[in-house]
Amino acid sequence: MKSLMIIVIASMALLTTSCMENKSANKATELQAIFPKGEKGPAEHFTGNAWNTALVANDSTYNTVIGNVYFEPGARSNWHTHPSGQILIITDGVGYYQEKGQPRRTIRKGDVVKCPPNVLHWHGASPDTGMQQMYILPKTENGIVTWLQPVTDEEYNSGK
Repeated sequence: MKSLMIIVIASMALLTTSCMENKSANKATELQAIFPKGEKGPAEHFTGNAWNTALVANDSTYNTVIGNVYFEPGARSNWHTHPSGQILIITDGVGYYQEKGQPRRTIRKGDVVKCPPNVLHWHGASPDTGMQQMYILPKTENGIVTWLQPVTDEEYNSGK
């Protein structure tokens, strides 16, 4: 009887530890926002939910737009180009970046991506984890963005 009680107590301790580990593992996938969530991106430019916050508005002095986008898990931009390119700074989460004709790249917190001028590309969150990115659009006097077709589920999932 005494050994059965020890087994039950040990099992309960193991179960409690396991639940605590799962709780902290779930917290690890929650993103830590450094900017407000902002406005929901238009459905004609995004698949899923993406939220944009403008940080630096375009003006004739700097000719640069800076903002933050939070992509919920599975959300992504359409294919698009920027006349003067784009710089992405991944501030949290896990996502993807792909240029047309190139393999999809996984991007994570701390990564910096330079999207070349006029190169067709898309970016967004991974299926299971959201992603936050700061974007910088230089030389806006050349234009800002040309939005094209949505990224298909096949393109998103295949990585090719």
